[in-house]
Amino acid sequence: MAEDSDLEKTEDATPKRLEKAREEGQVARSRELSTFALLSAGFFGSWMLSGSIGLHMQDMLRGALTFNHAGAFDTGQMLRGAGTAIREGVLVITPVVALTGLAALLSPLALGGWLISTQALVPNFSRLDPIEGLGRMFSINGPIQLGMSFAKTLVVGVVGGLAVWYHRNEILGLAEQPTPNAFADSMRLVAVCCGVTVAGMFLVAALDVPYQIWQFHRKLRMTKEEVKRERRDNEGDPHIKARIRSQQRAMARRRMMAQVPKADVVVTNPTHYAVALKYADGQMRAPKVVAKGVNLVAARIRAIAAEHNVPTLEAPPLARALYFNVDLNREIPGTLYSAVAEVLAWVYQLKRFRREGGAVPMAPVDLEVPPDLDQGAVSETEAQEEADEALAEGAQTAARDEGISA
Repeated sequence: MAEDSDLEKTEDATPKRLEKAREEGQVARSRELSTFALLSAGFFGSWMLSGSIGLHMQDMLRGALTFNHAGAFDTGQMLRGAGTAIREGVLVITPVVALTGLAALLSPLALGGWLISTQALVPNFSRLDPIEGLGRMFSINGPIQLGMSFAKTLVVGVVGGLAVWYHRNEILGLAEQPTPNAFADSMRLVAVCCGVTVAGMFLVAALDVPYQIWQFHRKLRMTKEEVKRERRDNEGDPHIKARIRSQQRAMARRRMMAQVPKADVVVTNPTHYAVALKYADGQMRAPKVVAKGVNLVAARIRAIAAEHNVPTLEAPPLARALYFNVDLNREIPGTLYSAVAEVLAWVYQLKRFRREGGAVPMAPVDLEVPPDLDQGAVSETEAQEEADEALAEGAQTAARDEGISA
């Protein structure tokens, strides 16, 4: 069952999944890298401090082997000598221990960095389950770890054995040398063999680090359903979001329609487009588009305008230019001032006619509209998309005002 579950996990872990794993104390770690760092620190620390270590060892040996007849039978003097030897030993190993301790603290930074997680301390009784223990033992990770341990032992053993074999004549020749020379040469040979062994551990760590990174990301892989669920949790259910957007557009459309009775004029295509304009002298620098729509929305704008006696003018080039070049609640561009001024002049004449009577004013024709603003070749589908985008701009404001958020 576990293998089938692993086969289903084909997707790389998401950033949220990686962050959650880190909070739980799960990061990539390589014990071989830590072992290499500790051995390297111990070796190079001993190598660099060999002179000081040698002097302390001489003092220790001299103090331990120097005694007189009285000292041999004086327990107090023997204890003082032991205390001195212990103090000298501590002074010898303290720098090396400090260096290896620093390496132990810094080596995790190479992979997972610093991590302090209390969740790793929470008791997990599932680890005591014998069935899960057998599953881990016979999983694919068990043989791989066993192989890595065998490879580590083999590499270190072979490298160390080759180093000893290469210096076998020097090692055998130590017995024929004077004691001081033999001691110095033996220390040099030990250092060389230890350095070669550390180099072998570097090879093991170089193989283990990529494997541990791969194993860590493989362990955190997710199924397609988990990725979809996380995306849904982060971004929200797409069906709910679509419904909210629909409500927002409906609210924005209602707000827009509420402005039609207050408009001065509605310019139409005459059937596909409708744009409502309003101008308040002294309050606006230029006429403003307060409503616009295409197809059914345009028909609704015309119907509301008719109900509230808002003048309607059929001017297809101007209607298209206003629809495609002016956003809702925005003033018209300067290139359309002349054409819109003729329309508003006709509107004012029409209002005077309705109020005072007289000759019916003639509706303006052949309004001057720059060719680059008249997008008459745009399809109805594209026009509808433009309308939806225009309504979407007011959707967020409507949501904030009426308590609906996306």
